[in-house]
Parts: sequence; C-alpha cells; structure tokens
Amino acid sequence: MLILEGIIPMKSFMDENFLLSNPTAVKLFHSYAKDLPIIDYHCHIQQSEIRQNKNFTNLTQLWLAADHYKWRAMRSCGVAEHFITGNATDYDKFLAWAKIMPQLIGNPLYHWTHLELQRYFNIHDILNEANAGKIWLTANKLLAGGCLSVNAIIARSKVEVICTTDDPLDDLADHIALKEAGNQLQVLPSFRPDKALALNAQGYLGWIDKLRVVTNLEIENYEQFLAALLVRIDFFDAVGCKVADHGMNYVPFAETNRDEVSAIFKQVLSGHSSSELDETKFRCHTLIWLAKEYAARAWAMQLHMNVTRNNNSQMLAKLGPDTGFDAVNDAPLAMPLSRLLDAMNHAGLPKTILYSLNHTDNYVLGTLLGCFQTHEARGKMQLGSGWWFNDQRDGMEEQLKALANLGALGTFIGMLTDSRSFLSYTRHEYFRRILCNLIGSWVENGEYPADEVELKKLIQNISYYNAKNYFAF
Repeated sequence: MLILEGIIPMKSFMDENFLLSNPTAVKLFHSYAKDLPIIDYHCHIQQSEIRQNKNFTNLTQLWLAADHYKWRAMRSCGVAEHFITGNATDYDKFLAWAKIMPQLIGNPLYHWTHLELQRYFNIHDILNEANAGKIWLTANKLLAGGCLSVNAIIARSKVEVICTTDDPLDDLADHIALKEAGNQLQVLPSFRPDKALALNAQGYLGWIDKLRVVTNLEIENYEQFLAALLVRIDFFDAVGCKVADHGMNYVPFAETNRDEVSAIFKQVLSGHSSSELDETKFRCHTLIWLAKEYAARAWAMQLHMNVTRNNNSQMLAKLGPDTGFDAVNDAPLAMPLSRLLDAMNHAGLPKTILYSLNHTDNYVLGTLLGCFQTHEARGKMQLGSGWWFNDQRDGMEEQLKALANLGALGTFIGMLTDSRSFLSYTRHEYFRRILCNLIGSWVENGEYPADEVELKKLIQNISYYNAKNYFAF
C-alpha cells in the first residue's frame, strides 16, 4: 500500500473493492451483483460481427476503431486527427491513446480502459506511454490466440440478451441466422425509425423508395406510408423485437390532425420541402401512431432526447456522423413531452423509457413518469440510466438519486452499454459498483434497514431481474 508522505494510507488503484467505500457496499457487490448475467437492451454493436464470431487483429481494431468517446478525449489532448481517424498505423494510434491516459483523471474512460484491460486481458498495469508496447504485445497475443473472439467476449461477460439498433429497412438476416443457430444468447433487433420521421433530411425520398422496394407496396400518400411501416413492425416482431428506439434532438409536439399531416407528407413526396413546424407536426402525429402499435405488441419504447448533433460542420463533412461532435441540448422538454405522452396515453401508451442527455432534466422526467404509471406493468414508465455524457459516476448517482426521490428505485431496469465496443460490458460492472456503494452508504447512515434479504432482492432486481421481466426476455 502506498503512503502519501508517510502519513495517509491509500487504497490500491482499482482493486477488487474499487468504488466500494463501505463494508455494506462490498458485501452487496461481491455477494449479490458481481456475478449476475447481463441484459444489454440498448447498444450499437454490429450483429454481423456476432454471427461471424469476428476475431480482431489487434487492440486498436477492438478498442479504438469506432469509439468516439476515446476520439473526443484524444482531440481534447491535442492529438492530431491523423492518429485518431486518419491513416496512422494501428500501433501509433494505440500509442497516442496511451500517451494521453495520465491527462484523463476523473474521466470514466480512465476507469473503463483499465477495467477492460483487467477483465479481458488480465493486465493490471497502468496504461501509459512507457508500457504501451508491452501491453500492446500482451493483448495482441491473446487476440491472435482466438480466446477473445466476439462470442468468447460475450460469453465471458455473461451476456444473455443483446438488443441492437436497426433501421426499419434492415433485412435482419443476421438476427434470423443467429436465432436459427439455436444459440442461448438472444440477439434481438430494436426498431429505430428515425429516418422514417426525418422529413426534411437529405435523402429522405431515397429512403422512402427503399421502403417501397422492401415492402413491395405503393407509397403515394400518408396512409400507404403507415401501412408500409406496419409491415416492417410486424416483420421485426416476428424476428423477436421487443424494443423500439427513437433518437430525438427535441421533443416534437404540435397540435395537428390526420388530414393536415397527410397534406404535409404529400407535399414532401412531390419534391417540396416542409417548414420546421410542419415537420414537427408530422413527427408528432406519426410518433403517436407508432406508440399505439408498440403497445399493441407489448414492446417497450425508448425516447432519447435533448441532443445537439454534428456541431462541427467541417468535421461532419470530413468524417460523417457519430464521430465525436455531438453535445448536450437544452431544448424545452417539460411541456412538449407532457403533451406528447398524454396524447400517446389516449391512443395507447406502451412501456416507455425516457432518457435526456441533459442531466438537469432528471427531475422533469422523474416527475412526468409518475403521471403515467399504471398497473399494466411494474415500473411501466422508466427513467433511463445515465446516458452518453452522463455515463459516469456523478451522472449515474444523480440519476439514481432522482429516481429514488421521485419514484420507486426498486423497479429500475438498470444499465445498458450504448456502445459500439464488445469490451464495454464492463460498464455494467461499473454501474453495479456505483449502485451498491450508494445503497450501502444509505444503509450505513441509518437511512435504510440493514436487512440482507431485502437488500439482496433490491440489488439483484436493479442489476438484472427487473430488465428481464420488463422486456419479457
């Protein structure tokens, strides 16, 4: 154990009791949370790589190739784009990542990096420029041996369910093949119709053309458009889909009716653009219709809100979307979301999970949840886990405390990876440690009984069972 100036004993770096600051937390994590399976109900991994059981050639391909979290950190430390998304060698990209590690104190990437090295490579060294070469060789040797193929990583992580993110046009061939293979792992599609709602997006009419081909239906009006979407919803349902997912920069609500929306859609089909208000009306009306269809199939609906995307137009033109140039939005939320949920409730409100990238919205969402809870499902309305920029200790604790203060924490469906990396399952461990530490501190402070039976049930439900039951996996 290190000693600071011979006075203050310090905990070892990221040891077995990492983030566990009290004896109750240690007990809860190691006895009840640590070894539970994982249900990853929202992620961005490629199902084709699961079907292929892909083997990665080196740590950069596995770790850095699609991780815009790491890319943002590297840019913040002055790393040239050549070593991030450019043509530098894989080793030079890894070395650039290793060099900046000491600068990332307090950043969850520092913890995630070392959790992943420990859990998958049994590497307990602290990554930096000096030992980058050694870690590179050790990790790559394991990768070359095939013991860390995609399926091996998933099995080692005790993952039971993976819900991918899929456009309505997707043929779901990989999902179907994985299902037919009889693997115990469930790899299920999630229905994400963002492109169907992006009326003014470049290429929208091209997307509609593809929808025509996929469904073999005419789409010359709004009713036919909905009929085509319904065909795809039924197809996704047949393949095992249980979750819909919507990414929304803002909450689209505007008073409208079917005739007005039909006219707006007809105008767009004829090649004319629509106003922002017209697009909002179209989005709103279609979302309400979609929610009704989700409810009829017992799907859960996820709404990811308050993002401002692609803020750097130069880098968008150079690299495309999802490359690290998104940020938190502060668009109005309370009133439009209230009215949207109320309209959905009249038509048919499914189980719903609400996320906002703006952590200041936790109390808005937490109070709205209580307005639409029913006996139809335990915790029907959910405050989604700390998402994206809130996927860190402070963000998770804020979310957990808000839910505890305003609702029923014991019904919470827990963590997801929201990741493009197969090594990100350690985020579930990270979350479970934070959860156990928070609840352990409440117990030791006399704020909750030291009832091991109830505490075991609480921790295991939030970590695993609530999600399993909520989605009926």
